[in-house]
Amino acid sequence: QVQLVESGGGLVQSGGSLRLSCAASGRTFSSSAVGWFRQGLENQRELVASISSSGNTDYADSVKGRATISRDNVYWRLYLELNSLKPEDTGLYFCNGVTKDRMNRFGWGRGTRVTVSS
Repeated sequence: QVQLVESGGGLVQSGGSLRLSCAASGRTFSSSAVGWFRQGLENQRELVASISSSGNTDYADSVKGRATISRDNVYWRLYLELNSLKPEDTGLYFCNGVTKDRMNRFGWGRGTRVTVSS
């Protein structure tokens, strides 16, 4: 079972930047596609960025050009750098494995909250 702990969120002004981090336990993490999900006001979790085990990345249109996802398979870490933050980026961010159907593969961590003020 993979355990996930997210960190790095906070309160930031519009236009600012944040770097989210995810610490994972479990060897499955390094061989899985992984990504970041965002839960906004609608309480639905949207996959905003993903990275395959070989390093191929994919981004939702809402963050494309402003986000960079990266992973460290040695230390089982996942990162998301968000730039030019907008109020609509506000939400609870979760890392997780990503299935072919773009759903979560593992159980959820607690997430890390990002609040962007206008």
